Amino acid sequence: MTRTAALLCAALGLTAAVGTASAAPTEPRSARQASGPVLVDCLWRSQVRPDAFLLACGDGNSRLVSLKWDHWKAGSAKATGVSVVNDCEPYCAAGTFRSYPVVVRLDEPRAWQKDPRTQRYGRISLEYPGERPEQFRRVMTYPLWD
Repeated sequence: MTRTAALLCAALGLTAAVGTASAAPTEPRSARQASGPVLVDCLWRSQVRPDAFLLACGDGNSRLVSLKWDHWKAGSAKATGVSVVNDCEPYCAAGTFRSYPVVVRLDEPRAWQKDPRTQRYGRISLEYPGERPEQFRRVMTYPLWD
């Protein structure tokens, strides 16, 4: 019984570590190397022009990958990429991740609570030019965490 519990805990720990690592962007440029606001990730780290970005911090069921940034300016940023969303059918743990082309826009810069001298984008908009998840509108807009 104790061995089973220990193995289960180890497996869960490995799953969490692998899930976090796979969702992390690959070498985003530091905020000090670019002009304009930063994008704050789930772990409250600043990112500039990340290749990937986790939208669903709690369960990892929605993320952006293969991001190619057209611009990153003081007032806004724009990228194209892929939105990867779990369809949660029949439920999220057994769901299938599906990919959709997406245009990503960041705007509403404001002071970052963690470092008020740093501006961070306050809103993200996802535009689906073609197919999109069934429950999504063509443009989905969300506030970004601080």
